[in-house]
Amino acid sequence: MFTGIIEEIGTITSITKGARSSRLTIKGSKIFDDLHIGDSVAVNGVCLTATSKTGNTFTADVMAETLRRSSLGALNIGSYVNLERAMAANGRFGGHIVSGHIDGTGVIESFEREDNAVWVTVKTPAKILRYIIEKGSIAIDGISLTVAYVDDRCFKVSLIPHTGANTTLLDKKAGDIVNLENDVVGKYVEKLLSGKNGDGNSNEEGAEAGDDSGGSAITMEFLAQHGFS
Repeated sequence: MFTGIIEEIGTITSITKGARSSRLTIKGSKIFDDLHIGDSVAVNGVCLTATSKTGNTFTADVMAETLRRSSLGALNIGSYVNLERAMAANGRFGGHIVSGHIDGTGVIESFEREDNAVWVTVKTPAKILRYIIEKGSIAIDGISLTVAYVDDRCFKVSLIPHTGANTTLLDKKAGDIVNLENDVVGKYVEKLLSGKNGDGNSNEEGAEAGDDSGGSAITMEFLAQHGFS
């Protein structure tokens, strides 16, 4: 588990491409104080496993599914990436719950400065926007950010100077692709209230609340039965 608080910016030093996979070698500094083979590292928000370590570089394998779901396949030698080690059990929880399992990608549409902050607008599909709420959390390339605006085609965040200086987000340009991970809470709540089990069958409570067609089981009757009126 991660928090979305970036520890440092690393650099891609080597990329070995397979038929559908790849192997990345990443150079850094801060995270090597306590990095071991087998540890998880979020690279632009994607949870990867350190498979080897030499000095201040580590190597991680990227499977085909990860390349399909994220922007890691677009990295080049020399690309900068956000790095965060898995959260220590005794660490401060400064961001929000970030799993490192990307939901999909978005495209940066614009940057707009407002005094000391920078507004970033990101366009993304409806399947991701459905879980984004104003003042909720979103991880963009692994960075824990607060959603300041959302509509049916895009969302916006506002970056303070510290976040801009210590992550790669402001180094990007309009048209660049970014990795997105929704707040995990909304996804679990929807699953539990949908009236569906993992096998596609309706659970008892869900069957009472609505149909088993795969849509949401949250109806006015369901809310009334559970104390909301």
